[in-house]
Amino acid sequence: MNAFPPHQRSLPPADGMTEAERARILAKAALFPPPPMVDADGRRDLLGLSRAELEAEMVALGEKPFRARQLWHWIYHQGERDFARMSTIARPTQAKLAERFVIGRPAIAAEQTSQDGTRKWLFSWRDGQQVETVFIPEEDRGAVCISTQVGCTLSCRFCHTGTQKLVRNLGAAEIVGQFMAARDAYGEWPTPKGGSGNKDAGGEGRLLSNIVVMGMGEPLYNYENVAKALTIIMDHEGIGLSRRRITLSTSGVVPMMDKCGAELGVNLAVSLHAVTDDLRDELVPLNRKYPIAELLAACRRYPGASNARRITFEYVMLRGVNDSEADARELVRLLRGIPAKVNLIPFNPWPGSAYRTSTPEALRRFAEIVNAAGYSSPIRRPRGRDILAACGQLKTESERARRA
Repeated sequence: MNAFPPHQRSLPPADGMTEAERARILAKAALFPPPPMVDADGRRDLLGLSRAELEAEMVALGEKPFRARQLWHWIYHQGERDFARMSTIARPTQAKLAERFVIGRPAIAAEQTSQDGTRKWLFSWRDGQQVETVFIPEEDRGAVCISTQVGCTLSCRFCHTGTQKLVRNLGAAEIVGQFMAARDAYGEWPTPKGGSGNKDAGGEGRLLSNIVVMGMGEPLYNYENVAKALTIIMDHEGIGLSRRRITLSTSGVVPMMDKCGAELGVNLAVSLHAVTDDLRDELVPLNRKYPIAELLAACRRYPGASNARRITFEYVMLRGVNDSEADARELVRLLRGIPAKVNLIPFNPWPGSAYRTSTPEALRRFAEIVNAAGYSSPIRRPRGRDILAACGQLKTESERARRA
């Protein structure tokens, strides 16, 4: 059996303040827990359980531990939800499993497809809360943009999601379930092997070849559920997506970046958006807690960062705010010594937003300066704008439950 990567790997040296702050973040996350993964009829959802947890459920049911491995294959490799179709499991056992368990998926409350092929789902959970998930297709591959929280605490000024207060964290089952529901929609079960898709480990033959943890919420403020979900996704006996095909985006929760790098080793993207603390304090209020110097220091020590696996810096281009040639030159200075690329993102308007998209000339000149310094700086082509599925446009109508 393929054991999960250990969640207790040694972290880079950190002083007591960092350890204390990390503990505080994890404790605060516990105040916004997901609901129990139990259906109205009392059956437990097996989705999102670790291998050890799945094995414990089988032993409690009076089954041998190997039953967990069989179920793992059916759930995550075959994408099967009906116990009666699991041909390697005897019929009496199938019936016993069906009495006690379900293999869930989020309910689809709404679905839209953009003129450019981008697809957006509004998923509903057991407690009625909702998130949005987006699939961005390319010619022979594509990325699923998954959410990690209902709402967000960061209140970034240019982001539509930031206008929605945090309701709760998503559980591992809900995070994994978004990707699996997208696979259902494209009929990409069992886990593809071979074919004409990407040729590196973990992407071959897939249309849904990548995951970007860039949807609603700050993933490092829901670290334990995110880590559990991504570990399940990376397990080679199931979905088997390589860590090189997963990118986690953070606004800069510095104490958790070391933990993420040591335990998960996925690609890192950082929402930078400004080159001075004064402006970033305004655009990304989290900067007041973890300023640019601390953020870039965490990037410099991020495990696995290299010229082959560069850290992506996301930079939303706002007209007359952060898009000058002086800003571009300062960005180059800040990134010196970091294996990096810069995604220049034309601002995607949303109802009520106070910003405008940079002019094509400002975008071009900014990119030229950063490129000339040796940093790849593609100007991201907006995808899904017509259905509010582009970067920074996701939001639902979910509201925090009224306190009793």
